[in-house]
Amino acid sequence: MRGNAMALSLSWRLFRHEARRGELTVILLAIVLSVASVLSLSLFSERLQSALSDKSAEFLAADRMLGSDKPVPDSWLEEARQRGLAVSQRNQLRSMAFANDKMMLADVRAVDAFYPLKGVVKVSDTPFGLPEETRDLPTLGEVWIGSRLFQVLGISLGDELEIGDKAFVVSKAVIELPDGGFNLFGGDPVVLMNLADLPATNVTGPGSRTDYDYLFAGEDSALDDYYAYLKPQLNRELHYWRSVKDEDSPLGRSVKRAEQYFLLASLLAIVLAAVSIAVAAQRYSQRHYDPVAIMKTLGAPAAMVRRVYLLQILFITLLGIVVGGVVGFGIQQLIASLIADKVPVALDTWYWRPFFIAIFTGLVCAMLFSLYPLLKLFSVPPLRVLRRDLGASMGSRSLQFVAAGLAIFLLMWAYSGNLTISAILLACGLLLVASLMLVTLGLIAVGRKLGQGRMGAWQLAWARISRRAMDNSVQLISFAVTIMLLLVVLVMRNDMVQQWRDQLPEGTPNYFMINITEQQLPKLEQHFVEHGVDIEHFYPVVRGRFAAINEETIRTDVSKEEDSNSRGRQGLGREANLTWSNQLQHENHVVEGTWHGEQSSEGEPRVSVEKEVALRLGIKMGDLLTFNIGSEVVKAKVSSVREVNWQTMQPNFFFVLEPRSMANFSPTYITSFHLDSDKKPELAGLMAPFPTVSLFDVDARINQLRSIVEQVSMAVEFILVLVLCAGTLVLVAQVQSSMDERMQELAILRTLGAKGLLIRMSVILEFVIIGMVAGLMAAMANELALYLLQTQIFNMQASIHWDFWLLAPLVGALVVGILGALSCWRLLSFNTSELLRRMI
Repeated sequence: MRGNAMALSLSWRLFRHEARRGELTVILLAIVLSVASVLSLSLFSERLQSALSDKSAEFLAADRMLGSDKPVPDSWLEEARQRGLAVSQRNQLRSMAFANDKMMLADVRAVDAFYPLKGVVKVSDTPFGLPEETRDLPTLGEVWIGSRLFQVLGISLGDELEIGDKAFVVSKAVIELPDGGFNLFGGDPVVLMNLADLPATNVTGPGSRTDYDYLFAGEDSALDDYYAYLKPQLNRELHYWRSVKDEDSPLGRSVKRAEQYFLLASLLAIVLAAVSIAVAAQRYSQRHYDPVAIMKTLGAPAAMVRRVYLLQILFITLLGIVVGGVVGFGIQQLIASLIADKVPVALDTWYWRPFFIAIFTGLVCAMLFSLYPLLKLFSVPPLRVLRRDLGASMGSRSLQFVAAGLAIFLLMWAYSGNLTISAILLACGLLLVASLMLVTLGLIAVGRKLGQGRMGAWQLAWARISRRAMDNSVQLISFAVTIMLLLVVLVMRNDMVQQWRDQLPEGTPNYFMINITEQQLPKLEQHFVEHGVDIEHFYPVVRGRFAAINEETIRTDVSKEEDSNSRGRQGLGREANLTWSNQLQHENHVVEGTWHGEQSSEGEPRVSVEKEVALRLGIKMGDLLTFNIGSEVVKAKVSSVREVNWQTMQPNFFFVLEPRSMANFSPTYITSFHLDSDKKPELAGLMAPFPTVSLFDVDARINQLRSIVEQVSMAVEFILVLVLCAGTLVLVAQVQSSMDERMQELAILRTLGAKGLLIRMSVILEFVIIGMVAGLMAAMANELALYLLQTQIFNMQASIHWDFWLLAPLVGALVVGILGALSCWRLLSFNTSELLRRMI
């Protein structure tokens, strides 16, 4: 007990003494850096993901949705309210809308007074007019309808519209609903009504296909608990639970990809933090060889020495965690407040998880990465008091590498919960370390040759690299790993943001027209040209049912009630839009077979199938597909499989046939065009000569998606800046770690008469060589890491980044050279007597 008290007292006195002298600066800054970077990144990511999820929830009009084919028990909704959740109900069905002796199939949505829980409804007093946000909803006896219904039924505001047995007054044009969806060509114009009016229409009787949607909003924990309550009571045939992350849409994919990037960046911040602590602990251990030797010479037991320095590390760790927590929170709060007007960061929301992660990271990194340096420190012999050349007796670094690798992997896995990402990063890091060890051997051999002869700055730099081979190998590994991680974050950011923005470039079509007849086609095209609107391409379309594969009949039913009794091979379950062309569409790529092209083939006509449909339905090259179009039968042989980028706002098709197979059919046409927002009021006049052509307005959806993408892009850039700052500080810590040994070298060189310019240039060249090699190796490892991450995690198109093979070595040489020069500049300015005094 007395020994423990003495060790505590001695450790505390030593801690205070070294704190006043600044001896603890490097390791303390490393721990502060690790905690601050992990806290700021993870806290910002948590807040940003919460805000983006809240923003993205507008596409569902809620945080979660329970869909059902039948009304659910009232007790389910009451339970949600008791758990503090906001609840809204929306009934949705397709029904005919009648006016002026005309009719059209409409998407009828009956909503209660609480709809929408997220987002807003946008309306206008004119069809296709400029949108205005509103918190109101249709009153009893009123409906708001989509702009296309005005066009097709020839009605105006104030006219009557019949749905079932009830007539309604049309009071607004619906421009945008938050949950309008991304179905461009299969959707019907919306009719929005009050839920209380729906029973009077009598359209929800037996045989109707009404979707009963129940919307919920609230805290994630409350929603998860409520789903846990619901799940045992749900029937998979009747119910489904949904969030925006479940959406297979550009928005859903963008949000998921952004969250994966935030996770990746935070994992890399943990790795950088661990590297910085390892570097600092190494230097801390080396600077305490002499005090340990003196304590042992004066009779201090080995157990006492261990307790003193373990407590010392504990004091440093606790102080670093506290300071790092304050700094990390302050940085995150400052940056978040500066960009709050552009990126929706929820500053008023508190999360404890990032604080626990930061504290856990600081403790684990400080303890595990200090293990090997402390064991070396404890092994310093007392004889070092007389012989300064004696160091620690532990020669093998295998324990250090095993402990470091295990610590990094466990931290990444514990934080992410994603074994794949953690394994990819660790494997690439280990491969890089192994490669760098081989490169170090090559550098030693080169250094021995180039370091001979007349001693200039170049020879002196190579001689130092050769002499300090093991220390330089650690430094090289540290630089290369840091540069690799920074490259991964940088390139992922560039590729991801570019792919996002490529989905929605300027001039993206924001209006689509369908049901254009062959007779209308030339007149419509000429009419639009006269009004300054460009239309690139018209796609012929015929509705047909996919009926058989190799004469084997497939299921063609669309009714859920028939699913259990249906027999035959799986089919699409609905009619398909069939098109034909000799020209491969934009963003379509043949991955198997050959595109049928211009040349007409003999025998069976050919068809190209979309890749995912081919996989889902088991369609293979050479299969004979049968389509029923009305009373006609069309057969075509599969000649190619296409990969389609569905994220583009362009018409795409599952099946593209050879034109000769469809020569006997009269198609309608689909096309798209872009119209600037300021010309939107001209739409009604533009479409007036073609009342039977259906117009789809997706401008609002594109603007919503573009807003999300821009916000996520800005957030990604901020995450990148944080990781770059963390990486720069790691590089500085690594350079600082070799200051003591460099001081001895400088004293010897100056004593031997070496000039200041020669010494400065040799130091700069040494760092330039190490930085260039580290950059080159990092670029190689970066390609492997990116390929695995992009293909296995982010579902992105992988590519080789040749520009970084040139930039990484040059930037590595420049950055490491500058950091080395700046870090050593004060040391290089000392004269011989000052250097000798500081070494005592």
